[in-house]
Amino acid sequence: MTNEEYGRLADSLAPKSKCWKDCFNAFWTGGLICLIGQLLMNGFQALDLSKELSGTATSVCLVFLAALLTGFAVFDDIAKLAGAGTLVPITGFANSIAAPAVEFQTEGLILGTCAKMFTIAGPVLVFGTAASAIYGLIYWIWTLF
Repeated sequence: MTNEEYGRLADSLAPKSKCWKDCFNAFWTGGLICLIGQLLMNGFQALDLSKELSGTATSVCLVFLAALLTGFAVFDDIAKLAGAGTLVPITGFANSIAAPAVEFQTEGLILGTCAKMFTIAGPVLVFGTAASAIYGLIYWIWTLF
């Protein structure tokens, strides 16, 4: 078998790229999550909440729904289809906290659920908090001069 024949055989047996399909699924699923968020926000504003309170209530609702769907093992199925479409909105963050808690619940409340809850999201929270404190300090020093 020549190198050229081997290359054709390898190309014919290699799995086909699903990049465009994956991008499309991520796009419409992420867009659907954002649409749900916008509908929630409009609903809260229709109840005479301010824009700031509506945004807060919307975030809380999306986090709750994502955690609930994670607990019922539905979010994982959605994430398999959507890929990054579920990771970008706030729902991905809620899933990253709820998933380890659900996974390790058999180890007990303290050593399982509570201890493992922040295994994925913990570094993100620590870095985000530290970075915001450092940026705030730099901004404060900058405004003094």
